[in-house]
Amino acid sequence: MSLTLSRINSSAATLTKNRTEGSVTPSSGMCVTCVDGCIGMCEIGKSAYRGHEVIYPQPFGVITTAAEKIYPVDYSHFNIMGTAVGAHGIAADSDKAVFPAVNLEVHFGHDKGIKFRYPWIIPGIGSTNIAKNNWEGLAIGTALAGTGLTIGENVVGMDPESVIKNGRVVDTVDLKRRVKLFTDHQRDGWGAIIVQANVEDTRLGTLEYAVETLGAQIVEMKWGQGAKDIGGEVKISNLKKAQLLYERGYVVLPNPMDPNVIKAFEHGAFKEFERHSRVGMVSEEGFAQRVEELRKTGVKYIFLKTGAYRPADLARAIAYATKYGIDLLTVDGAGGGTGMSPWRMMNEWGVPPVELHSLLYKYAKQLADKGKKVPTLAVAGGFTFEDAIFKGLAMGAPFVKLVGMARSPIAAAMVGKTIGRAIADGQVPVYVERFGNTIDEVFVTAAHLRHELGDAEFEKLPPGAMGLYTYYERLAQGLRQLMAGSRRFNIDVMSRDDLASLTREAAEISGIRYIMDVDQAEVDEILKIV
Repeated sequence: MSLTLSRINSSAATLTKNRTEGSVTPSSGMCVTCVDGCIGMCEIGKSAYRGHEVIYPQPFGVITTAAEKIYPVDYSHFNIMGTAVGAHGIAADSDKAVFPAVNLEVHFGHDKGIKFRYPWIIPGIGSTNIAKNNWEGLAIGTALAGTGLTIGENVVGMDPESVIKNGRVVDTVDLKRRVKLFTDHQRDGWGAIIVQANVEDTRLGTLEYAVETLGAQIVEMKWGQGAKDIGGEVKISNLKKAQLLYERGYVVLPNPMDPNVIKAFEHGAFKEFERHSRVGMVSEEGFAQRVEELRKTGVKYIFLKTGAYRPADLARAIAYATKYGIDLLTVDGAGGGTGMSPWRMMNEWGVPPVELHSLLYKYAKQLADKGKKVPTLAVAGGFTFEDAIFKGLAMGAPFVKLVGMARSPIAAAMVGKTIGRAIADGQVPVYVERFGNTIDEVFVTAAHLRHELGDAEFEKLPPGAMGLYTYYERLAQGLRQLMAGSRRFNIDVMSRDDLASLTREAAEISGIRYIMDVDQAEVDEILKIV
């Protein structure tokens, strides 16, 4: 039987730990001996003096977070099946079926007009500082790689320089910057920048502004994400900004207009306000109306992003997306996150990725078997390397064409940025210095980029963008190797048969055959030749 484990009462995410780390009660997470006189290093203790602040991962703005719960089944419970026979998507010729020949391109949308060089996308990362502070690297790196990047929720509402008249946005600084950083570096139409909207964004007219003023061709409606089942939240350390957001209609806690709250803040009783978004209220009528409104703006493609909600909500998402001609549906499994979702919620809420993605395939097949045109699907939830990307694509084949990743691209951009600063300061760490002391020496893709872009453009590249581009280069080569081993030479020929379940439980949940049952009929036929 698989082990399910949740860490309770102590985590690096909440900056807490047990006094008796080697002796902890499994059900409560408390130290086996809780001693009178302890200063309260655990989550219970810290909550005794900081209260609701301890709900969230810390420190806000410089971290990304994801759940540390161990689920009964995850993608490591499946193995990739290779073969010594034939090839799909290329001639079965040893001189042609080499791994560099694997085509990772994806073309999708109602007219197949969206084209990605690689089968992955960064789903919505929005108004959190971790996204804003690394956007230059994320946008330019994504554009150079020719994949997708989604500007997440609340960017307009959080921008103090946004101009809002009669409750509708008419001008922005941050959203303009985010779109422009991508479009200025996009090459030959590869990749895409997507603008996402939640409840507050919809009220502000963010998507209409993005299409009509900024020329956005792709917008995304957001139902939710894998990290939480409430709206997005951030911390605000500036009173004036907290008051501005309150006036713009956000839920801000505590009330920044209350004189007693203002006095407590100024006296240092607390240092941050919380800004929360509202939860959406989905209905088919409202969904259909919103799709029609967006199409009237002239937008070319419409996406939908949903989260780890109960199965009926997943069914609604794929049914509505199919019925109303949505171009991409992204389904994000539990445990993910990029910002500051409530920590216990992130660990204990929602349908985990394998279960959610297995249901997604089941529902998509049910609709396709009825002759319905299912939209292109993307799956998200903890994907970081080529093996998991392969598994996500194969699990949902032939419907899933993209894998969503956010934390790992952010990490790559942050590391690139940090190394760039170290090189500029002449303070390259020993761990990195063994590769060299310059951008050209440290980043393995530098020579290629310099040749492709020319010296002048290359010198302008932010190191964060090079970090993301180089990470993507690694993923692409690794994925090509795995696909070649399974004799799959493009994304469209991938199959659920490329996977095997390592446990009966994984097989039962996913419908992927248990490894001891794989190829049984073919095996019986082969053995007859002897």
